[in-house]
Amino acid sequence: MDDNQQPAGEGPREYGQRRRGGRARRPSGGGGGAGAGGGGPRPPRRDFDAGPPRPRPAAMPEPDSVKPARELLEQILERMGVTGARVRYYSRTEGEYLEVDGPDLANLIGRHGHTLEALNLIFNNIVNAGVKKDRHYFTIDAEGYRARRADLLKSLALQTLERAIREKRPISLEPMLPSERKVIHLALADNPYVSTESAGVEPERRVVVSPRG
Repeated sequence: MDDNQQPAGEGPREYGQRRRGGRARRPSGGGGGAGAGGGGPRPPRRDFDAGPPRPRPAAMPEPDSVKPARELLEQILERMGVTGARVRYYSRTEGEYLEVDGPDLANLIGRHGHTLEALNLIFNNIVNAGVKKDRHYFTIDAEGYRARRADLLKSLALQTLERAIREKRPISLEPMLPSERKVIHLALADNPYVSTESAGVEPERRVVVSPRG
């Protein structure tokens, strides 16, 4: 399993079709099956919806080790021109989150979550600069966007697990951001029936779920 960096998931709608070469893939991904494209126009990519608003996680006491990271993020947001935002800490099964709440964070999220992904990568590189062991990674979220995506990705992982076992072949998912691939890997890491790996080159890198044995 790879993609252990926190990059940190990537207004999406549903796993959909990416314009790529002359072919379009099905939403759940396929094991290499796609029709050849013709000369006509191809549909643009449509990402899966981040999901309906979810209840805010309960407030958690902020560990002393988190305070410098939170203050750093607040400074970065101020320099980015994000005003009136509040940063708070909470944890999920897939890691620690720094949640940004504010009046208008659409620009911070960016198209398909790419701005959040880039911010997350830069932020964690700064936090861990010069640290050789016990590196600390955070997922930067905005208005619960990435947490909702993580929930949907976990559901996708289970659906793909069942399909790989049923069809007895590797299932290749749509290309994803590094943080999204990590959610898939973690969701299936302890499963005795399948293994996961990432294949391809960015931005077309994707998770492949294969039955064991």
